[in-house]
Amino acid sequence: QVQLVESGGGLVQAGGSLRLSCAASGTIFSIVTMGWFRQAPGRQRELVARITSSGSTNYADSVKGRVTISRDNAKNTVYLQMNSLKPEDTAVYYCNADVTITTNRNVFRYWGQGTQVTVSS
Repeated sequence: QVQLVESGGGLVQAGGSLRLSCAASGTIFSIVTMGWFRQAPGRQRELVARITSSGSTNYADSVKGRVTISRDNAKNTVYLQMNSLKPEDTAVYYCNADVTITTNRNVFRYWGQGTQVTVSS
């Protein structure tokens, strides 16, 4: 019922910046939380950042001070601004949205297709 479309990945030199975007569409009553995860080769998927509808944020320790997550509720869009990128940030980045689709309190998690971020030395 929900689709997430990501953009903004690419190749960047160490120390550079990228901004990822993710727009949610479909049958959505309310978006509870939107966030970004990443998965590098040989690694498990890990949380990068998340943001609630009220604007509360959480960041992984490895990215604190270098990335900022933001949200445009009117557009159902979440952004991840990444600065001072390091080679260890190289991964596939996945957008997620935790949503309710009715007035029921049940929450469902949806995922984007993933976008590659590569940081060269």
